[in-house]
Parts: sequence; C-alpha cells; structure tokens
Amino acid sequence: MIKSLIKDSDFITSPEVPGPTKEEIRCLVMCKSHPRKGDIVVDVGCGSGGLTLGFAQRVNKVYAIDQNPQAVDITRKNLIKHDLHHKVELIENDALSSIKDLENFDIMMIGGSGGDIKQIIELGSKKLNKNGRIIITAILLETKVESIQKLKELGFDVEIVDINISRGKIIDRGTMMYAQNPISVIYTI
Repeated sequence: MIKSLIKDSDFITSPEVPGPTKEEIRCLVMCKSHPRKGDIVVDVGCGSGGLTLGFAQRVNKVYAIDQNPQAVDITRKNLIKHDLHHKVELIENDALSSIKDLENFDIMMIGGSGGDIKQIIELGSKKLNKNGRIIITAILLETKVESIQKLKELGFDVEIVDINISRGKIIDRGTMMYAQNPISVIYTI
C-alpha cells in the first residue's frame, strides 16, 4: 500500500527552523530513494522533519540528525502529532560524529550539511548496506557540484533532477502563481 504524504499545512513549523521540505520535493525524494519496509534510513539535517516523517511512514527505522536543538524539538513534535515517534531516533549532534556511531543503513538522506557535504558523503558511503542509496537535496550550487564530484569519485552512478515549482493562489481576477525555492535532488542509482 502506498502511503500518502503528509500535507505541508499539517506540519508544526517554526520561523527558526527550515521546512518542512515542500510536498512535491518530498514526493520526488520518496520516489527516487525507493524506500522499503525493512530499510534503515539516516536523515542528515532533518529540519522540521518533513522527510523524516515521510521515511518513517515507509521504513523500519529512521535516525534523524540535526545539530539545531530547535529543529530536533520541532521534528519531535511533528513525529508525536502524526504518531510516528516510535520509528525514529532523534539525534541532536553534528552529522559526522553521529554517523560514526550508527549501525549500517540502507538510505542516507542529506538535507543539510553545515558545509561538510563531502565528508558526510564519504563517511556515509562506508556505512551503506549493499545496494544502499544516497539522496541529497541542495539549494546551493556549490553543494550540488561538491556532491556530484564526491559521489562520482566514490564510484557511484549519479543522477540529478533540478526542480522549480510554482503554487497557485486564487485571487479575485484568477490564479496567481508563486514560485517556490528551486531545489536539486541528487541521488545514486
């Protein structure tokens, strides 16, 4: 059974914490990462938990990492609100320290790297189970370039999808389209 994504408006948010990742982006990430029921996922830079909750609906276990205590708190609240807290371990720490101590995993989702994207990819690639996948959402051009270079250097086949989404708002005269932040989804195949 395919689980429907939680609507953006159903997330608890905070001005101090990014997210949630827009529904359309979460949909594409779920599609490209091919999560399976028994998978273990690491969500680096979980923000408000949009992708964490999406994975928790579909897999066995999620480790959600963020060094921002407010992000961990918002993610916790969203997990409780949607009754997914039992499938997620929240880790308030930097990614590099946290990943070292984790069991091997099937999917590594990187949404925030604090400038350590190359090191996170390298360390995470060593902890991937056979046929494991790495997915990166990036808004900075430098993150896109560094991610692709590092993944190729490590021998992965890589694809990238650049996404520009506009949402319509009904006004008196018609529908006005509002652009959302463009984002790239980089993933291993």
